Amino acid sequence: MAALVTTAATDVPPNLPRLVSAITTLLQRLDPKNLSHSSPPDTSILNKFSPYLTHDLVIETINSQTNPYHSLFFFNWASSLSHNPNHYFHNHHCYIAITDKLLSRRLFSLATKLLESHQRLSDFMVSKLIKAHGDLGHLRCAIKLFHGVRKTEKECCLFSFNSLLGVFVKANRVDLAWKFFGNMIKKGDMQPDISTCTIMIRGFCKAGMLEHAQKVFDEMGVNKNVVTYNTMVNGFCKKGLMEKAQTIVNEMVDRGIVLPNVVTYCTLIDGYCRKGQIVEAMRCFEEMASRNCEPNMLTYSALIHGLCLNGNVDEARRMIARMRLSGFRDDIVMHTSLLKGYCIAGRSNEAIKHFKEMVSLGMILDEKTCDVIVKEYCKTKRPNDAIALLSEMRARGVNPCVSTLNYVLSCLVELAEADKAILLIKQMPQLGCHPNFLSYNILICSLVKSKGRMREIEMLMSDMVGNGHAPDATIYSCLVKGYCEDGNEEMAVRVLREMIDKRLVINLECFAVFAKEFCAKGKVFEVENLFLQMKSNCSMTDLNSYQKILNEHLSRSTNTC
Repeated sequence: MAALVTTAATDVPPNLPRLVSAITTLLQRLDPKNLSHSSPPDTSILNKFSPYLTHDLVIETINSQTNPYHSLFFFNWASSLSHNPNHYFHNHHCYIAITDKLLSRRLFSLATKLLESHQRLSDFMVSKLIKAHGDLGHLRCAIKLFHGVRKTEKECCLFSFNSLLGVFVKANRVDLAWKFFGNMIKKGDMQPDISTCTIMIRGFCKAGMLEHAQKVFDEMGVNKNVVTYNTMVNGFCKKGLMEKAQTIVNEMVDRGIVLPNVVTYCTLIDGYCRKGQIVEAMRCFEEMASRNCEPNMLTYSALIHGLCLNGNVDEARRMIARMRLSGFRDDIVMHTSLLKGYCIAGRSNEAIKHFKEMVSLGMILDEKTCDVIVKEYCKTKRPNDAIALLSEMRARGVNPCVSTLNYVLSCLVELAEADKAILLIKQMPQLGCHPNFLSYNILICSLVKSKGRMREIEMLMSDMVGNGHAPDATIYSCLVKGYCEDGNEEMAVRVLREMIDKRLVINLECFAVFAKEFCAKGKVFEVENLFLQMKSNCSMTDLNSYQKILNEHLSRSTNTC
């Protein structure tokens, strides 16, 4: 503060950062809870700054406050100066700054009252309120605001209207956007501009209604900008309609009014790569250079990812080298793509070697990177290496996703290493994730095939229920088969009755095992009785098949007797 006073004494205006810092220091001494009350604190503490007030200073000070009430306090002080040597007054950009600050903290009422009191609740400002409410899903409030500004504004409310359409599109309510758009055209009280049509095109593309998007696009005539073209190109690329996307780009080039930019080419390249059309993607990349359109990080990333997905890892590595020469640094996403590329090309050893190089270079790995190598270990029947890697990554602070662990469980089950699978499911919390329903399903249904393991299955069932996962018809059916094959008739009947009570679908295989086991032991009454309950309570789309199985086993039981 002393530095500011000294500078002022020599009549040399302090620079903007120092002024903002000094004002912020004073504002932070105020209690923000009292700033919105009817009796605000004394504003004289700021009066020494009135000779230095400029629009830039006000905007920068508003934006620099972490507490929106400090911003509002400063704004109100500057708008009602008792001593105003420079005849300062807020301009449009100052009102935008304070409105944005208040809306960013969801202080809608404060923002509205401020704008109303200063007679600044214009079409443009209301459009900001509409967007802020729309971002929170408040569609009714957004619509109400639009109808309100239409009554007060004499001129057309295109800013508010476009903002409302954007809110509808973001909320996936393109039907409402189309209804409002149609009414505007029908009444003729507002003329749609480029933004209006572009928003509608984006909405239709997002909803997959490309014919409607194309119709709006065509009816715009030549009145399009690069954003409009790119929106249409993106819509076609997302649907894999690359010929139509290329046609739009060709139109841009032929007309020469609006030229393709880096976003255009990046979208095309990504679309071609997703379709596996690498030659076309490379053509677009080279075309960029011929048009002096410099590729950015996203362009390189899309092309490298596409090359890797098609197993062309060597070309992807050359593209990374080219990217580095252009001044960009490769990231973990690109190296993950390389790992996938090696795996797709059947070069597992190179994938593992590259991964180890990444670790040795100290790269910050994530769960997606580790997931690639864990799955590759499992594909090559090396689950122990996969588990060791998961433990190592956990030690490095990387938590795997549960789907990765389930992949390892499936591998262990496939290799008939059930004991290791049971141990792994118990260790999952230590590895950074908890088993989900599929984890238990994989293990329980596999253990049923091994006789004499129902005790372990019961323990897993207890853990599953304790972790909030209810067994489904598949698991119940596995239990019935397991108990039947284990000779535990009492538990088999108990589980089957529980399925009937819950009205679960009892599949043919489960019923066949049950009927065979009980009929073979002469317990025909139990089978017939449960079958009647099944018909009464459970959904059985193919009743004849169940009846056929029952009759077959009843017949065998009679013949045996």
